[in-house]
Amino acid sequence: MAELPTILVAAVALVRDRRVLMVTARGRDVIYMPGGKIDPGETAFDAAIREAREEVSVELERASVDELFTVRVQAHGEPDGRLVEMRVFAGSTNDEPVASAEVDAVHWVTTADAHRCPPAGRETLARLAALDLID
Repeated sequence: MAELPTILVAAVALVRDRRVLMVTARGRDVIYMPGGKIDPGETAFDAAIREAREEVSVELERASVDELFTVRVQAHGEPDGRLVEMRVFAGSTNDEPVASAEVDAVHWVTTADAHRCPPAGRETLARLAALDLID
């Protein structure tokens, strides 16, 4: 059986008051990091900035965007063995995040919400807490 290609994504960890922003998408039962697939020829850095704009309508200050870590786990809703490799970037903005056409709602969450997340989200919450960024 051929190995399934890894899904490469970039995500933004927008942290305020020891909570991180997550979103729900149309018809989905989980919360996840604002982010998405990295387009051909696009850097993960640029994808994170683009996805923040597209999903939660914020303009990240480019100088504030730093890569935190990469999460590599089983992809939610995909066949066993298909992994997602999510590069997580910190960023800041004075803009107030709002749901866009791509997402239904925004949520400020802590590790107490991990049960609502797919594997990549649970791992991200654990790592953000280990960095003492969220509760």
